[in-house]
Amino acid sequence: MTTFVEIDHVDRIFNLPDGGKYIALKNIEFKVRQGEFISLIGHSGCGKSTLLNIIAGLDRASVGGVTLEGREVKEPGPDRMVVFQNYSLLPWLTVRENIALAVDEVHKKQPKGERRGIVEEHIEMVGLRRAANKRPGELSGGMKQRVAIARALATRPKLLLLDEPFGALDALTRGNLQEQLMKICNENEITSVMVTHDVDEALLLSDRIIMLTNGPEAHIGQILEVPIPRPRQRLEVVNHPSYYDLRNEIIYFLNQQKQAKKRQLQLTAPTFISAKSLGLEKTHLELGYVPLTDAAPLIVAQEKGFFSQYGLEVNLNWESSWKEIAQGVASGRLDAAQMVAGMPLAMTLGAGGKTPEPMVTALTLSRNGSAITFSQELFNMEVRNLTDFQALIKADLDKTHTLGIVHPASMHNLLLRYWLAAGGIHPDVDVSLMMIPPPQMISSLTAARIDGYCVGEPWNSRAVQQELGFVIATTSEIWAEHPEKVLGVREHWAQKYPQTHLALVKALLAACEYCDDYRNREEILQLISGSDYLGCEPKYLRPGFIDPYQRGDGTKPQLLRKHHQFYVNKTNYPDRNEMLWILTQLARWGLVSFPKNWVEVIDRVCRPDVFGAAARDLGYLDISKDAPIQLFDGKKFNPSEPIEYLKSLEIKRQLRVEEVFI
Repeated sequence: MTTFVEIDHVDRIFNLPDGGKYIALKNIEFKVRQGEFISLIGHSGCGKSTLLNIIAGLDRASVGGVTLEGREVKEPGPDRMVVFQNYSLLPWLTVRENIALAVDEVHKKQPKGERRGIVEEHIEMVGLRRAANKRPGELSGGMKQRVAIARALATRPKLLLLDEPFGALDALTRGNLQEQLMKICNENEITSVMVTHDVDEALLLSDRIIMLTNGPEAHIGQILEVPIPRPRQRLEVVNHPSYYDLRNEIIYFLNQQKQAKKRQLQLTAPTFISAKSLGLEKTHLELGYVPLTDAAPLIVAQEKGFFSQYGLEVNLNWESSWKEIAQGVASGRLDAAQMVAGMPLAMTLGAGGKTPEPMVTALTLSRNGSAITFSQELFNMEVRNLTDFQALIKADLDKTHTLGIVHPASMHNLLLRYWLAAGGIHPDVDVSLMMIPPPQMISSLTAARIDGYCVGEPWNSRAVQQELGFVIATTSEIWAEHPEKVLGVREHWAQKYPQTHLALVKALLAACEYCDDYRNREEILQLISGSDYLGCEPKYLRPGFIDPYQRGDGTKPQLLRKHHQFYVNKTNYPDRNEMLWILTQLARWGLVSFPKNWVEVIDRVCRPDVFGAAARDLGYLDISKDAPIQLFDGKKFNPSEPIEYLKSLEIKRQLRVEEVFI
C-alpha cells in the first residue's frame, strides 16, 4: 500500500496570555497507508484531538504540516470528515435530513435522485431504516452516533477521522457500533484515524496504534503494529496469540506515562535526600565511562543533579578504552563504571586467562546504538551486504580483511561475530579481528589498518559524514533492542556498600528516563558534546540520536526512534536470559568455558533484585521484557537448553563445558 497521508514533523505551539508559549505537540511524524486504520492513544492532555484537528484542517500546525495524496492540508475539506463524540446533529432535522444536509453540500453537482440514493444507502448501512424519520431527541445515544457515522461516510470522504466516537456509549452499544464500523471500513477500504482512550477498542479496529507521551511537548513514544488478520471478529481478536502481549504492551506504556506525570509533579519542587537519611555507607564515588553517545545517562545524572539528589558525590572519569574500564574497576580505582554488556560476566569468569573478579550488574544503561561500518574502498568494490562480503572473501583467498572491535566481551564483538557466522564467514579464519579503542577507529580506518569496524556512536556517523565508510548494518538489525551498556560494580563492593549501590542504581535509572524523553534530547546533546565529556562536534552525534540516521550507502536517511534506547520498553531490567545468551557467545568463541553451573553464575552476576528495589522506590515498573530472544537469521534461543543451542551453531570454536568455581 502506498503512503496516503503524511504527518511531517508537526509541532503545535499555543501563545499564552502572559506572553509565554505552550508546546502541545513536538515533532510528530508518521505516514498512513491507503485503507489503513490508525488509532491515537494516550492520557488526557497529550494532544490527540489537537493532532486530529490538524489532520482535518480545523487547526494548523505551527511547524511542519500534513499532506493528503501529496497535497498540503490547509483548511477543512470534503475529502476529510470528522465524527465527534458529541454527535453534532441538528435537533430540528430527522435522521434522513441530517445526513442529506451533508450529502447535498458535498455532492451538490450530482442529480437530486443520486444524492437521495446515497442518503438511503448509508441509512441502510448503519441499520437506521426504521428510525429514518425520527429527530435526534427521539434517538438513543448509540443511534445518534450511527447517524453521525452515516453522515460522515455518505460524503464519500478519502479520510475518516474519529474523535472518541464511542466514548459516551454503554458497553453493549459501543461493541455493536465498533463491529459495524469495522465491517464498513473493511468492505469500503476506508482510511481512518481514530482518537481513543480504550485499549481494547484500539486493538480491535487498528492496523497500527500510535502512543503519545504526556504533554506538554507530547511526542510519539511508540508505534505498535497489530498483526491480527482481517476481517476480524471480536472473539477471534481476543483469542489471537498476540492479543494479550499487545494489550500488555499498551498498558505498560500508559502506566509508565502515568508514573512519569507523577514524578514530574514531584520534581517541580525537588527534594534532595541526604546521605544520612538514606543510610549511605559511602558518598563519594569514582565512576568510569568511555566517551560515546550512550554514556549520556551518566553525564545527565551528573549535570542534572540525579546523583546529588540521592546523596552521591560523583566524579566522572573519562577512560580511553574498555580495557582501562575493566582494570579501573578491578583495581578499585573506580567504584563503578559503564561497561560493555558482557564485561561483568567475562570478568567474573576470568575470560582471556585473567584472574576472576566477581562482578555484579543491576542495571542495563542502554540498548542498540552501535553499527558495523565498512570502508569506502569496500563500498567501491560493490559490497552492500553480508552476501557481497562473503563473495568478496571467496574471490580472493590471499586477502585477509581486518575488522576492528572494541573489547572481546562487548556486544560489538559478539554481534559482529554472529553476523559474520550467519553469512558463512568464520570470524577467526576468514577475517581478522583487531581490538581497537573506540576513539582510534577513525584513524585506523583512514590509515587502512582496518577495512571496517563495529563500534558505538559517534564513530559510525563520523565515518559516514567524512566519507570514509558506510554503515552496512546496525546492531539493532542483528538483534533488535539488544543490551548494549550496563552498570558494573565488583561483587565485594556491592556487598560492602548495599545502600550506596541502591542509590547509584536509582540515580542512573532516573537519568535513563530523562534521556529517553525526546523533548530533552537537544539539551542532552549540548551536555554530552562538550569538551568535559565527549569533546565531539554535535553534527556527528545528531544522527540516530535526534536526526534521521545516515548510512552513507546512498539510501534515504531514516528516523530511528530506538537507535539509542535508554529507558522505553523495559530497557533497564537486567535480564538473566539476555545474560545467558551473552554467556553462550563468550563460550562459542572460546573466550570462556561454558559453566555447568551456569544458573549459579548468572544469578551472582545479574541482580534484578537490586534493580527491582530501586525501580519500586522510584515508582517505576520492575518487570522484564519477557520476550523471546531471536536474532536476524530467525534462530531462536531457548534459555532452558543453552548447551543444545551452542551445539546447534554451525560455525564456532571447540566447545568447553566445565564446572566453574568463583
